[in-house]
Amino acid sequence: MALIEVTRTLTRAAIASLCRPTVEGLEQVPAEGPFIVASNHLSFLDSVIMAALMPRPVAFFAKAEYFTGKGFRGALKKSFFESVGSIPVERGEQAASVQALRTLLDILGTDRAVGIYPEGTRSRDGMLYRGRTGVGWLALTTGAPVLPVGLIGTERLQPAGHRRVRPQHFSMRIGVPLCFDRTGTGHSLPARRAATDAIMDAIAALSGQHRAPGYNLSPTT
Repeated sequence: MALIEVTRTLTRAAIASLCRPTVEGLEQVPAEGPFIVASNHLSFLDSVIMAALMPRPVAFFAKAEYFTGKGFRGALKKSFFESVGSIPVERGEQAASVQALRTLLDILGTDRAVGIYPEGTRSRDGMLYRGRTGVGWLALTTGAPVLPVGLIGTERLQPAGHRRVRPQHFSMRIGVPLCFDRTGTGHSLPARRAATDAIMDAIAALSGQHRAPGYNLSPTT
C-alpha cells in the first residue's frame, strides 16, 4: 500500500503541475468502505488520472499487455500499473464480462474501491454512449455506493492515434453517490437496466456530453 500511495502522490503532483486540472466534488468520496467509481471514458489516461486524483486508491482494469512488455520501457510500464493497483485484463475482454466483474466483486469485498466505464470503451466522437449493465449488476449485487464521475477534456491529452501526451487543462467532476438496495445476484434484468440508466444519467449531468442512442463499439469490431 505504501508504494501505491507514493506513486499516486508523484502522479498527482505531475498532473497538477502540467495540466492544472479543475477537480470538483472530492468531498463526495466515502471516507471508508467499498465504493464504485463509474465514469465516462474519453482517453487512455482516464484511469491514471482518477487513480491519482481520488482521495482513496481506486482499482481500474488495464490491458494485460501493459504487464508483459519487453525491455526497459516494458518493465517501467509494468511497474507503474502494478504500483497503482491496476488489474490486468486480456485484450478483447469487456469490463462488463462475468470474469472481470467477479474480480471487482472480490475487491469490493475487502472494503476497497473499484472503477468501471459503463460505456465499455473510449468514446471517439465525444458522445456519451448507452451504459452496459455490468455496473448495475455490481451495484445491486454488492450494495456499494456508486460514485458518478464526469471527465471533461481528457481526450485532448492524448488524441486517438497519437503516442505523445500533450499537457492540457481538463476537469474531473464527482457527483453525489448513488445508493441502490443490495439484492445480491437475484435481481432482475430490468432492475439492473434501471440502475445502469440512473448511473448514466448522473454521468451525463456531470460531463455535459450529448447522449448517443446506442452502445459504443470497439474500433476493432
